Amino acid sequence: MAENTFPIYSADAVVNFYRTEVLTGQEAKHFTKSDLTPVPKPEAVQTLYMRVLHLLYRFRPECHSMVPLLENIQNPEYHEGATAIMSVYMRMQQFLPICLVYDFSLSDLLAPKKQKTLTILSGIMNFLHFRKQRMSVISEKQAKFRADMDRLQFFTKGIAEAKAKIAMLTNIPPEQQAEADELATALSELQAATKHECQEVNAMNESIAEWKTKIAEKTQKLAQVKVDVSNLKEDIGKLKSQIVESPEELKSEMEKMRENVKNIKFSIEETDERVVELQNLGQAVSHSVAEIQQMYNLLQDLESSMNNTKQRQEEVRTRDSHPAHKKHQSMMREIKGALLCVQAVYDTLSASMDELHRRIEKQTSDLKQDVTKMSENF
Repeated sequence: MAENTFPIYSADAVVNFYRTEVLTGQEAKHFTKSDLTPVPKPEAVQTLYMRVLHLLYRFRPECHSMVPLLENIQNPEYHEGATAIMSVYMRMQQFLPICLVYDFSLSDLLAPKKQKTLTILSGIMNFLHFRKQRMSVISEKQAKFRADMDRLQFFTKGIAEAKAKIAMLTNIPPEQQAEADELATALSELQAATKHECQEVNAMNESIAEWKTKIAEKTQKLAQVKVDVSNLKEDIGKLKSQIVESPEELKSEMEKMRENVKNIKFSIEETDERVVELQNLGQAVSHSVAEIQQMYNLLQDLESSMNNTKQRQEEVRTRDSHPAHKKHQSMMREIKGALLCVQAVYDTLSASMDELHRRIEKQTSDLKQDVTKMSENF
């Protein structure tokens, strides 16, 4: 007994615990300390063990007295008393090692002793305390598990609903599939166009950067040129202040300038006359162009008449024997004469136009030379 790992309770503590935790009703009222000390009563101890087994394993006390229905047992009523004791013994022998009690014997049921009985009951008390503590922990875990299961069911239901909504939103109806394909095609084209435009913009940005660099270089050079020009102007001003012109040279320069002005005025007058002549020539050209257009229209009409005449010739060839043939020959002679007249008029107009173009080119070259001379004299 000294090797027990659980405390050995007093008889009062054992009685109070079993009256409140194990026994119920009249059994709890009638169970007292005298049932355990000084000599334990076998009936009270057996009742305690039966109630413990009923509390732990739901094995009712009346079930211990049931005799197994075997064919070889004769007079089973003689076995009822011993059957209850042996059933309690076998089940307690299986149960007590859980309570760290390993020396339970049949005499502990039939003739129990005080110290041994208190030790066994203390071991059972210790196990029942541990069981109660673990049951409270397990009940808390069960409550938490139930809450987690409820949450899991709620979340599972929500996930299923979300999946259904996603499937409904993902699946495109057949009537909208064509529109979706068109939108996808338009989107791809827009992306390609955007990419192409981005490439063009990047190329333009690169060219702009190059131009900015060139402009910066040109600006720097221009600034340097401006500085050089300002320096030259200062030098020229200094040189002019040092030059003293003679009155005779100044008079000769003035005379030259007057002559140049007279030449320029004369050249301007000649230029005005040439301009008037060119305007007249332009009017004549426009008139000639109108006449040529009129003649061109006549030629087109003549060409259509010739086509008709050729067609009639073909028709006449098929009917040479008909009297109408002489009339056709006279018409052909008239048409040939008209063609010769038109050809002469066309040759005359062409020669006139060529002469007009030569005159215009000559007037233009003379005008350019006069303008060049005027600019040089000026």
